[in-house]
Amino acid sequence: MAKDIIVPAAGESVTEADIVEWKKESGDYVEMDEALVELETDKASMDLTAEAAGVLTISIDDGTVNVGDVLGSIDTDAAKPASSSDSSSSEEVVSSTDGAAEAPAATAAPAAAQTTSSYAAGHPSPAAAKQMAEKGLDSSQVQGTGREGRITKEDVANASPAKPDAPAKEAAPSVQAPRVAGSREVRREKMSRLRKTVAQRLVNAQHTQALLTTFNEVDMTAIMEIRKKYKDQFKEKNGVNLGFMSFFTKAATEALRIHPIMNASVDEGEIVYHDYADIGIAVASKKGLVVPVIRNAESMSFKEIEQSILNYALKARDGNIGLDDMEGGTFTITNGGTFGSMLSTPIVNFPQSAILGMHNIVQRPMAVDGEVKIRPIMYLAVSYDHRIIDGSDAVRFLVEIKNRLEDPARLLIDI
Repeated sequence: MAKDIIVPAAGESVTEADIVEWKKESGDYVEMDEALVELETDKASMDLTAEAAGVLTISIDDGTVNVGDVLGSIDTDAAKPASSSDSSSSEEVVSSTDGAAEAPAATAAPAAAQTTSSYAAGHPSPAAAKQMAEKGLDSSQVQGTGREGRITKEDVANASPAKPDAPAKEAAPSVQAPRVAGSREVRREKMSRLRKTVAQRLVNAQHTQALLTTFNEVDMTAIMEIRKKYKDQFKEKNGVNLGFMSFFTKAATEALRIHPIMNASVDEGEIVYHDYADIGIAVASKKGLVVPVIRNAESMSFKEIEQSILNYALKARDGNIGLDDMEGGTFTITNGGTFGSMLSTPIVNFPQSAILGMHNIVQRPMAVDGEVKIRPIMYLAVSYDHRIIDGSDAVRFLVEIKNRLEDPARLLIDI
């Protein structure tokens, strides 16, 4: 019986996906739950696993597929091939019963192994063959590092096109410009579907919104003292670190309650207000920028916020951020300070209307009560859609955040 491998539904707005890589070849015997193929949608990547054991047949090996398409099938009636250990043990039995056959049997086994490995060696996978054709390469120019010497897409990407023949050099003018030392090769890499989607949304935000950014600075002294004093007790009790993001998230949700226009969006000539704060936290992953959402952050404790951020960070690291994790969001916080950014003008995460940018903390001289003191200062930035948000709203919103961060007690007594 053949069991079809079907592209599953992956969210309401997701209708197609790109085939990134088949992890198995046609004719391979696969076990149940073994990863078969990696797909990438507009929002995340996912692995399709075998729903049964059997022999794999691939129908679509590359390109873009739609939800419901059949990528291949698994023949569940096919017998599992005998292992190499079973084969070698049977040869040993033959050798022991007939002494004259010992020498030929010993040489026959390596020959069979050589035949098996030479079948895959130097042969490209379907995706690799397509890239080789685009770059004008043949198998002799690419070193295969895949299973049994098979040529993979990575091997093709790392290979260089053949250099021009010697006669081409002889036809060059006798007087040549000095050659620049070092490599001059160019490497092309296809944009992932996730990267293209992020790019499209950022451009869409700039084309459809009247973006403006306002700045302020915050003295982080009080928060750093609280973290220094209570971070060990907080981690011992809750199992997570007391980070800066929980302070900023709480301060932002209270500022959004006071200035609800910052938490709104535009929809076909109407302003849509939200009575809740679903805060998107921009996270850099190996697949690109992802923005998982902390839902109803306004009702969460410091512990709950820190646990949510930690879970998303681990998912992003492992490439397991799902579509459900990124759906919705009414306001976004991005922290370029983790990479050393001093100041930036973040782009609004469309269709939201505002985004808060955090930056690195730097010791700076400040005038405090008529005296110059060295304080840990962070620059804050709020980018917003000027079509519905006035400059005064954005400035006062940022001041509300600044006041709560510089006097964290206000976060506890709600003033």
